[in-house]
Amino acid sequence: MKLFRRKRGTEEEAAAIVVDGAGKATGGRARTRVMMTMAVFFSLYGAIAGRLVYLGVLEPEQGNGPGTRVTANRPDIVDRNGEVLATDIKTSSLFAEPRRIVDADEVIEKLSTVLPDIEVEQTYHKLKSGAGFVWLKRQLTPKQQAEIMALGIPGIGFRTEKRRFYPGGPTASHILGLTNIDNQGISGLEKYIDGQGLADLQAIGLATDLEPVRLSVDIRVQHIVRDELARAMEKYHAIAAGAVVLNAKTGEVVAMASLPDYDPNNPYNAHEKDRLNRMSAGVYEMGSTIKSFTTAMALDSGKVTLASTFDATRPITIGRQTIRDFHGKGRVLTVPEVFIYSSNIGSAREADVVGIEGHREFLKRIGLLDRLQTELPEVARPTEPKVWKKVHSITISFGHGMSTTPLQTAVGAAALMNGGKLIPPTFLPRSEAQADQIAEQVIKEKTSEDMRYLYRLNAEKGSGKRAEVPGYRVGGKTGTAEKVVNGRYAADKRFNAFLAAFPMDDPQYIVLSVIDEPKPEKPGMAATSGLNAAPIVANIIRRSGALLGVKPDFGHENTPLLVSY
Repeated sequence: MKLFRRKRGTEEEAAAIVVDGAGKATGGRARTRVMMTMAVFFSLYGAIAGRLVYLGVLEPEQGNGPGTRVTANRPDIVDRNGEVLATDIKTSSLFAEPRRIVDADEVIEKLSTVLPDIEVEQTYHKLKSGAGFVWLKRQLTPKQQAEIMALGIPGIGFRTEKRRFYPGGPTASHILGLTNIDNQGISGLEKYIDGQGLADLQAIGLATDLEPVRLSVDIRVQHIVRDELARAMEKYHAIAAGAVVLNAKTGEVVAMASLPDYDPNNPYNAHEKDRLNRMSAGVYEMGSTIKSFTTAMALDSGKVTLASTFDATRPITIGRQTIRDFHGKGRVLTVPEVFIYSSNIGSAREADVVGIEGHREFLKRIGLLDRLQTELPEVARPTEPKVWKKVHSITISFGHGMSTTPLQTAVGAAALMNGGKLIPPTFLPRSEAQADQIAEQVIKEKTSEDMRYLYRLNAEKGSGKRAEVPGYRVGGKTGTAEKVVNGRYAADKRFNAFLAAFPMDDPQYIVLSVIDEPKPEKPGMAATSGLNAAPIVANIIRRSGALLGVKPDFGHENTPLLVSY
């Protein structure tokens, strides 16, 4: 109550002063009033002047309204060795203030001399809109900016923005992904980074001085992989190719490429259907590479050993389907022979030992039937029969009737090679200790040991001979799958794959190559995977083995050297 009273008394005193100043002011009070009035005016005009100076030197990026919208800052993306894969650069964008435009037609005519692809009708409507601010062209080149400035058009200007730059061009485009015109991630790891909190930081203006995002990718190996795929596509006249190099101990993706790809610095064709990331966003019947899992399943069941035999004397007929071998031996085969001769009949009999339910359960356990969980947003969901019947189990045993992604085929193969641990793949750095914490034991260590033996045997004596690289002890399995065209398998269109591991005494890396519709290298030759997909793997390992830290072993380390004088 005292406060209210004091406030009321003060008002009365002020009123008395006003009345007194109107009629009976003394000289001292008049001077005080003049000085107070002058102080108020000086303060007011000083504040206005200061504000004008501030607005005059303010950088465009600091604006908040729609006319001053700016692109967001993003962290650099670097490879495992610190090499920059993606970074922000400054660029200029052209805007107009339609209220200051006198002749829209003249402006468009002048701008078209520098920007011949400018959309005339849309630009005309923007310039006649009467708005305070409109964008005319985002992300100009320095040359375009200089030429537009030389035109001297009133009512237009430039704002400095950020855009993404990829020093490697298309080398790792499917991994890195893309950003939109506002520098926001829309695909690949760029989109993943936004989803991990970057978008929130950008929204509240805290996305500054961000630490680089380090990947598991080695850009040196990535370049080798893409280069070998490009050579193979040309050599075998294929429509597409892809490959992945996966650390079998940690699940780290060291390299992955899919061709055709695109240049993220100029992604005009990025959304064409033929440029999808086939390694993770496409599902395919992986052909005889799936026999790796069929044999592992049989061995892991405890009902089959390497010494077991299967009758491959005659084809198997079930319903209207007849299962034959490509190069049949017409006799009883041991498990190693089923594997190295890639016997469809033998694989079908291996699956029959386990049974339909056990077959599906194993493929699900090994990760081939569920959507892969990794950082990349572009991951397809595998397909399988709605209801498994015996005919499905038989055809799936040799790689037909079920489709999965090449990447998760490689992930499943890592479990076959590393002692039986299924490790989710990652594009971020991960140690073996961290991998062990999230790994799931899906097969016995003895099964993994047997599979390592079979992989090496197939490279030495079977269909994988062309994947052999001296010193690197490569092992693997071929896969040649006829493609479905108009509901039927076409004998002249194939999707080939080679699934490899090295070094086989203690596999560190999985390398999987795929090639779509390859043609024979020479007239009269076949176009099976051993003749095209396997050499791709061999070339990748030959060029990148040392970079991956694998020491070649030529078997002469303990042999004394003969020195002559």
